[in-house]
Amino acid sequence: MTGTTGATPAGSPRPSRGRSALLASCAVLTLALASACASATTTGGATSAKSGFKQAAQTDGALTVWVDSTRLAAAQLYQKENPTAKMNIVTYDGDANGSNYLQTKVQLFNRTGSGWPDVVFSSQNNEATWAVQAGFTAPLNQGLVPTSALAGFAAGANNPCTVNGTLYCLRNDLSQAVLWYNKPLMDTWGYQVPTTWEQYQALGEKVAAQHPGYLVGDAGDSYTPEIYLWAGKCGANQITGPRAVTVNTGSANCTKMAALMDDLVKKGSMSVSGVFSTDFDKNKADKVLMMPGPAWYGGALFQGTFKTPAKEIAAAPIPQWSGDSQPATGNVGGGTWLMSAHSAHLKAAAAFMTWVTTSDDYQGKVAPGYPASSTAAATWLAAQKASGYYADDISGPLQAAATQVWSGWGAGQFSQEAIWAATVKPGLTSGKSIVSMLPAWQTAITNYAQSDGYKVSQ
Repeated sequence: MTGTTGATPAGSPRPSRGRSALLASCAVLTLALASACASATTTGGATSAKSGFKQAAQTDGALTVWVDSTRLAAAQLYQKENPTAKMNIVTYDGDANGSNYLQTKVQLFNRTGSGWPDVVFSSQNNEATWAVQAGFTAPLNQGLVPTSALAGFAAGANNPCTVNGTLYCLRNDLSQAVLWYNKPLMDTWGYQVPTTWEQYQALGEKVAAQHPGYLVGDAGDSYTPEIYLWAGKCGANQITGPRAVTVNTGSANCTKMAALMDDLVKKGSMSVSGVFSTDFDKNKADKVLMMPGPAWYGGALFQGTFKTPAKEIAAAPIPQWSGDSQPATGNVGGGTWLMSAHSAHLKAAAAFMTWVTTSDDYQGKVAPGYPASSTAAATWLAAQKASGYYADDISGPLQAAATQVWSGWGAGQFSQEAIWAATVKPGLTSGKSIVSMLPAWQTAITNYAQSDGYKVSQ
């Protein structure tokens, strides 16, 4: 965990940009801050009538913000737009792949009575499952964050952050999955974009036979189940209560999606390398015909990592099972922002939280993923279109998918990514079929869930 630069080891201020933009953004932030903190106390140990928790003594000291490397740009931009704001910007792993770093540190801080960050970003959507019980995260919809800002989030976006009607974190982006594809190649080869999983499988088989080496997907990442199994309505991860989960990896939707993936892996049109692996980047990045994946694949993966040329990549709705009248997709990441209930800088924390999740300057114009804020999402989509990178306007498929993330796959405390990486990925790499490993996956999910205090049903 490292600070960015500056006066203290934890972080530092950053320079400002143009004066007119600065004045405009500061005016907006002043209004937001006033609304967010109208009820916040400035005396130690008081309990706000609206916020409903005992606040720490409030001071004007530096705001400590923890971010991962990707969100570092957000904290730095906020500092540039607000040069008088006191900030310690600290980078950490963002709880990537369910590392539980944040939870481990909070447990330590709870024991020692100090050290909590004021605001923290996590790449995981399940932090509220432990952070509320640990007394770490502040209730945001009880006077801390403006109601107008909260109303601007996409419907259901903050469900993983809500416990018994109280909001304890804010979603950063939605990461809904769509079907990315190479439009010039599809047109040249006379292929139609599949609308059903059955069509997707048939096209994958045809690609393997007619264009060996080209790919229609990848099964090699730890978040593979969040793309394919989630979108296919596999009932492996249905959270039914605060500490209750239903796990049935043997259901029809699980087995037929696993069989589809096994078929394409065997025929060679689905990779087992993982899109961020050295092997994929070196040998397969220019062989992608189609790739189901989250909203951030467009910029972060195709444009950033693969360096796919402009006017090649387009997006379509993710396929559905034939005969299913209720479209569904999965979600890969997105992340959340949490405010510490121990913060001595609630006004500054609320201003930053409001800005970082809703600001056009960051979410609309800089952020790599589809913003959870609907207003910022409109700006973000306009920016994608104006960039000239995509072969077609990607707005329609992404906007539709934002409302179609299947609710049957929950955000439990245990990490499905960690479970899949430990249980299924090694076998897949060694040549085992996913279908054959579904029972082991079931057992692993059950064991992980029970170790976190969940009652598991089938």
